[in-house]
Amino acid sequence: MTTTVLPIQDYALLTDEECDKRIAIAKKLLGKKCIILGHHYQRDSVFKHADISGDSLKLSREAAESDAEYIVFCGVHFMAEVADILSRPEQKAILPDMAAGCSMADMANKVNVQRCWDELGQVIEVEKQVTPITYINSAADLKAFCGQHEGIVCTSSNAGKILDWSFAKREKVLFFPDQHLGRTSAYQMGIPLNKMVVWDFNKPQGGLTVEEIKKAKIILWKGFCSVHQVFEPVHIDDFLKRYPETKVIAHPEACFEVCQKADYIGSTETILKIVREAEENTRWLVATELNLVNRLNDEGKSQGKNVHFMSPILSMCSTMFRTDPQHLTWVLENLINGRVVNQIKVNAEESKLAKKALDNMLSIV
Repeated sequence: MTTTVLPIQDYALLTDEECDKRIAIAKKLLGKKCIILGHHYQRDSVFKHADISGDSLKLSREAAESDAEYIVFCGVHFMAEVADILSRPEQKAILPDMAAGCSMADMANKVNVQRCWDELGQVIEVEKQVTPITYINSAADLKAFCGQHEGIVCTSSNAGKILDWSFAKREKVLFFPDQHLGRTSAYQMGIPLNKMVVWDFNKPQGGLTVEEIKKAKIILWKGFCSVHQVFEPVHIDDFLKRYPETKVIAHPEACFEVCQKADYIGSTETILKIVREAEENTRWLVATELNLVNRLNDEGKSQGKNVHFMSPILSMCSTMFRTDPQHLTWVLENLINGRVVNQIKVNAEESKLAKKALDNMLSIV
């Protein structure tokens, strides 16, 4: 066994078919020492090699409970960070391509969130009045920020419960980085839109007046998922004119107006569950990432189900797409040769505080 790193450049010209063969051999050699996680939005050529598929939190929790020493996360950076935070000390989280980030997560960074917190503190008693909530689609240092300030993490499936918990502690919520998940979740629990404001991190005091801050029940960060912003209400209207029997389902990262027109709103796992359990010969219009929708359509064909991507503009998670069979092969063959590449390691203090915020969530869901 050698500790020499095999350079990624040696893999760039491999075909997907060549990678398939080498990945199969690597998985057999590594056995239970390695577990490959595949997020639902991952491209099929990588997704098919996953030992476990799911959303980011489910994958991290299952990997932490496994016997694997190596957790290879075919997803994006924040997902591998969560895997590292929740896993045991002897486990190592690995991201096949370090360029696989999340544009939404990048819209909220520690500097801007801390400045927001400080500026809110000039208007209200922020430590006594505001509970910070970060969507799991965020960097580890923002999860740590929430842990430091008695806040919490949420997912797209539990945001409503997390808001209940937060409002039981304090009268206001600062919700980042996705304004759309926060808005739809708050509205579903009865908070009117006029009690919600958007904090624009590019403007002094978030672009808000003192009165707007004091009146607000929930302060939404001006962040969004670009993939889910391609969906528009007119897409639903136009599709229903042709196929009025269609059921519409939207991920809560889609805009408020799209979610209001949907028959169902739910996370990736919820979307999969509802469509899979639906009656045969039904038609669905889905507002979420393209790879997941296409995969769900292929699954449903045998039952006469038609599952359509909502937007006429094809859109996939471009950063998720960076993880390809070549990078996965590179990572696995380096592991065979005794070398861990692209390990994701959250520093001890951040990990401790971030885990506190994650544990707050896990204790109530």
